[in-house]
Parts: sequence; structure tokens; C-alpha cells
Amino acid sequence: MVIKVFVATVAGSTAIKKKQQEVLGFLEANRIDFEQKDIACNDDNRQWMRDNVPGEKKPQNGIPLPPQIFNEDQYCGDFESFFDAKEGNEIHVFFGLAPPPSSKEKEIPSDLQNGEVPEESHKTESSPVSDGTQEDAVAESAEEKKDEVEAENEEEGAEEEEEEEEEEEES
Repeated sequence: MVIKVFVATVAGSTAIKKKQQEVLGFLEANRIDFEQKDIACNDDNRQWMRDNVPGEKKPQNGIPLPPQIFNEDQYCGDFESFFDAKEGNEIHVFFGLAPPPSSKEKEIPSDLQNGEVPEESHKTESSPVSDGTQEDAVAESAEEKKDEVEAENEEEGAEEEEEEEEEEEES
């Protein structure tokens, strides 16, 4: 299985260039086989990428920006999904690859089909049940990060309210 990374070699945005380079550099550093597919100079690559990014992952204008990552024909995600998986130490799950023996990352069971989840990985009643896909693993990681940020924002808001009350009492 080869990871396909769709990039624009002629990108006007430095942000896009940096994101592309981060993905490619990570793959090279970890010796993960990949193909770089240029969408700027090859219309077939551009059209294939646009056709194969799932609708829910496309931006409002409908045109996904590079880098877009696939494992063969299976969509893995965009840069934000890659970044979340990397931060959550779930990068092999994101790519749909078996983790190396030294990794603490759990492997997706290859014998399960149609989204079946092994009994021990079922969620508690308070959280939704996952269908075991790599996108769910990334989504769960992103949801956890979002919850942490919301909790931090609530704490900061409470601190600001206390400071305002103290200032009102002083004046």
C-alpha cells in the first residue's frame, strides 16, 4: 500500500506550501512509502483528487485544497486531520497502516469488516459508538481536543468575571 499525497508544486500560498512540506517531510522521516501527486501541472491528478475527497470533507466552495492524503484509493484526510492524528499519536491509524512493533499505537484489526468493532473497544453509554473507521479515530481525537479547549475557555471566562467583579467592588 502506497500513500498518495496530492500537492500543488506551484502554490501561491506559503501556508499551503508549509503544510505540504510537513506531510511529505513526516513521511520521508518515518520511511513511509508515498507518491507525490502534483495537481498544479496535471489535470488528471487534480480531477481525481476532487472526485475522491468525500463531500463532508470538502470546503464550502467545493474545491479541496492540498495537501489531501489517500492510502491507495482510500481517503485518509487533509492536513488538519493529519495534524490531529500526529498530535494524538494515531498516525498509523490515520494512514490505514499497521503500526511498527515499537509503537504504542493500537492497530486496526484487519479481520473486521463493514465497520464492526471488537467488543473491548465499544464506547460507554455516555459517548457515541464508533464504527471503527480511521476517520472516527481522528474525529474522536479532534473532539477530545475541542472539549479541552472549551473547558479552558470556560475557566478563562470565569477568571475574567471574577476580576471584573473585584474591579467593580474596588471602585
